[in-house]
Amino acid sequence: MEPSTHLRQSNCNPTIKRGLRWQKKAAIKLGLGACLLAAAGSASAQKTVTTAPPAPYGVLPSQNQLNWQQNNLYAFIHFGLNTFTDKEWGYGDEDPALFNPQHFDADQIVKSIAQGGFKAVILTCKHHDGFCLWPTKTTTHNITKSPFRNGKGDLVREIEQACRKYGLKFGVYLSPWDRNAPSYGSQQYVEMYRAQLTELLTQYGDIFEIWHDGANGGDGYYGGARERRNIDRSTYYNWPSVWALERKLQPKALIFGDIGADLRWVGNERGYAGEPCWQTFTPVSNEPGKAPSNGTIKSELSTNGTRNGKYWMPAEVDFSIRPGWFWHASQNDQVRTALNLWDHYFLSAGRGASMLLNVPPDKDGLVYKTDSIELKLFGQLLKETFAKDLAKGARATATNIRGGDKKDFGPQHLFDEDQFSYWSTDDKVHTPEVTVQLKGKQTFDIIRLKENTKLGQRIDSLQVDGWLDGKWQLIAAANSIGSNKLLRLPAKITTDKIRVRIIAAPVCPALSDISLFNQSALVDQLQQQARQQKNTAAGNTKASDWKVSSFQDAKASLATDLDPATVWQAADQTGQLTVEAGKVRSVLGIQYLPASNSKGAIDKYSVSVSTDGKDWHQVASGEFSNILASPVLQSVHFTTPVAARFIRLEALHTADGKPAAIAELSVLE
Repeated sequence: MEPSTHLRQSNCNPTIKRGLRWQKKAAIKLGLGACLLAAAGSASAQKTVTTAPPAPYGVLPSQNQLNWQQNNLYAFIHFGLNTFTDKEWGYGDEDPALFNPQHFDADQIVKSIAQGGFKAVILTCKHHDGFCLWPTKTTTHNITKSPFRNGKGDLVREIEQACRKYGLKFGVYLSPWDRNAPSYGSQQYVEMYRAQLTELLTQYGDIFEIWHDGANGGDGYYGGARERRNIDRSTYYNWPSVWALERKLQPKALIFGDIGADLRWVGNERGYAGEPCWQTFTPVSNEPGKAPSNGTIKSELSTNGTRNGKYWMPAEVDFSIRPGWFWHASQNDQVRTALNLWDHYFLSAGRGASMLLNVPPDKDGLVYKTDSIELKLFGQLLKETFAKDLAKGARATATNIRGGDKKDFGPQHLFDEDQFSYWSTDDKVHTPEVTVQLKGKQTFDIIRLKENTKLGQRIDSLQVDGWLDGKWQLIAAANSIGSNKLLRLPAKITTDKIRVRIIAAPVCPALSDISLFNQSALVDQLQQQARQQKNTAAGNTKASDWKVSSFQDAKASLATDLDPATVWQAADQTGQLTVEAGKVRSVLGIQYLPASNSKGAIDKYSVSVSTDGKDWHQVASGEFSNILASPVLQSVHFTTPVAARFIRLEALHTADGKPAAIAELSVLE
């Protein structure tokens, strides 16, 4: 008998039956009265005795984190001096006078982002070069020393106000590393950093997220010292005290970093979370004997998270709509398409993380037209696809309902659009099934599942069947459900019935949502266009006139074979590769593509040219910033065209200390 069944049964007291033998009429009256009293007592018991909810499992999200999971689509805005110097990481010696976006329009920028369906914006208020986009009192290296608004501008204010106007939340990025500050590396700088945080968190209204970068310490200008400054990342900033300040000033803000406190970096900048992607996490330091900190974790563990981790710390997937984080004119033809963004939406938000897409304004202070068009198309895909839930109005039957209490724990809660109402089972039932009878036959290719995360992340794995050709057939499977799981089917199916089977769980489930959607017809149109463009590009591809020099090893040709999947690796970290043409050419620069896994990625380089292969002179040197996390195509543009028959790329240093690797090396003419 189920635990609550006896509460619904009502039996008359046996003494009433004995009374019938003594005095029929009186007994009848007495019996009826007793039965009524007994029934009333039983009904009262039914009202007061309820089935207890499941005990929470593992660590749990805070209210701020629960609010976050309702809006998992945000935009980054990287904008600053790098936009005008064509760099990714400024050295810190750039003149603020270079910052002059003459047509800056915060409304155009935020509106372009909003039309993509994004719910919030995070602005890089200060990047590693130390240039502040607001009139801070902490340093003169700020926007008041630029021509912007005649030295009286506040770009942070303008973006913040545009966000409020278009209904988007506003967040701030403040780089802990400052390559301009003379005091960087001392306690004085830590106090300066906290003062900057205080300004941003007290002068610009409600802040929804505070973003801390893991890049800390290295080469820099540092007020003219021009040196390398290393810090102990595990102790220098004293992150717990920084978080305490942020909690005090903005109690509703989420705090992002490699180690949280609320959200973790996903461990890559390529636009994907792992499969599975657990919303709990235990950071592990990459420095033996030290506590994990921002910039010192084993980031490869962040991609999947930690099952039964120490902290509730969901992942944030940050990547850019372009190869670089800042706008570069040379990348105007490399903007991600709406279809590409759509794929990455399923690889990020669809795996229980947030999708944080960078949209960098150009030198005019506007979102470039190509970027804006693709954002609008992406927003259309979202709107059209998720406009109608095909499971709405469905009926469901489950193999078990917690305590037999259909009202509180029945499967009807799977369709009520409330993430915190849920279907659950008795404590000992960990692998139940629920069958969903749809309102007629429906055609769909997306399944959405959610758990009531107030009770923790409970389900390890499940499978979904469809009733096809008169039998159940497996159509999808998933690990780690959490606050949002989107399963995209390889093809559309049509059925009037599906079944969800919990395969593994350490406790009873608390499943809150089963929804079905049909991808917009626009997806098929964009896929067809992409195939046509790919075929056209393949037909136009021709071998480069630049070949690896004969004195290089035989495998060096892998670097010029037009195949990014093949990689040439040098014998050591400071390897070099030389290419040559049949005659002297006018050259504008080179392009370097690292291996897709970042192994041996060159971060410090030198480029030299020669007309005869004997006399060489250097034409460029520098750093490929952030290349370990973002191994994308790097361009080196010479200051003036040079005459060359031979070109040599020399690796001065690699980001991971491994032998230098080149997937592709090409010449710009």
